Amino acid sequence: MAFHVELIAIRRGTFAARTHMPTRQKGFSLIELLIVVAIILIIAAIAIPNFLRSKIAANQSSAVGSLRSLNTACVAYSTSYGQFPGSLASLGPVTSGGAPTSTSADLIDAVLVSGIKSGYTFTYTPGTSNQSYSITASPIAQGSSGQNMYYTDQSNIIRVDTSGSSATDTSTPIG
Repeated sequence: MAFHVELIAIRRGTFAARTHMPTRQKGFSLIELLIVVAIILIIAAIAIPNFLRSKIAANQSSAVGSLRSLNTACVAYSTSYGQFPGSLASLGPVTSGGAPTSTSADLIDAVLVSGIKSGYTFTYTPGTSNQSYSITASPIAQGSSGQNMYYTDQSNIIRVDTSGSSATDTSTPIG
């Protein structure tokens, strides 16, 4: 250990020597920092998969809600115009200042008209002479934006397929 000597004036003309121990530098050691980083990585490894599962569940709930909204909009359209719409765009918002028509009935928002919402792609298929329809909802990225496939039609029953193949009119109905 090194000492350093400091001369101090006690009285006029006399000096005394005072020794000091070196002071320890302030801060964290490399080991302490590595331990903190390791703890943060462990917490992240636990939290991230739970977050991803929550996001998938939220996307799937949103898809079911969107299918319910689409079914309601299709029934309202059919009541007003005597047939089901020919496309999702027919259910969409009107242009500014315009009134609802059969080509833009103002029954769903512009996001849902685009066919993509909350990690799912919605595909609308009109039936013969627009007297029926079917809608499928498929995850954009299977396994990361959603796992289930959904199907609905003019019966207003929403059906699910959890196997990863396409949902159809014979898939399991949901509540």
